[in-house]
Amino acid sequence: MYIYDKAHELAAEIRKSAEFLEYKKLKDEVLADETTKNLVTQYKSLQFEGQAAIIAGQQPSEELLDKLKKLGEVLAFNAKVTEYFAAEYKFNTIVSDIYKIIGDACELNDGLFEKQ
Repeated sequence: MYIYDKAHELAAEIRKSAEFLEYKKLKDEVLADETTKNLVTQYKSLQFEGQAAIIAGQQPSEELLDKLKKLGEVLAFNAKVTEYFAAEYKFNTIVSDIYKIIGDACELNDGLFEKQ
């Protein structure tokens, strides 16, 4: 089907993009070191836990926020991790923008989440 062909073309273009290539390179470098990989994994897990609490309508615990802050400070000392997080953010922004474009074209945003 034609639409799937276009989706595969888009995926191929994304994989060739400078943003993805930079993100992938930095991700591979950062995760190659087992200690750094464990710290990044722990940090992302804590982030996810905090986001899940917010989605559930709860405030993340002070303990969780404190752990996240301290681990973030430790990771900030590693220049490669900082570069990786920046590249990840930039790439995720592109993916979010693409999702929004597709969502708008399909009228997925029906105004349910807009303030009246």
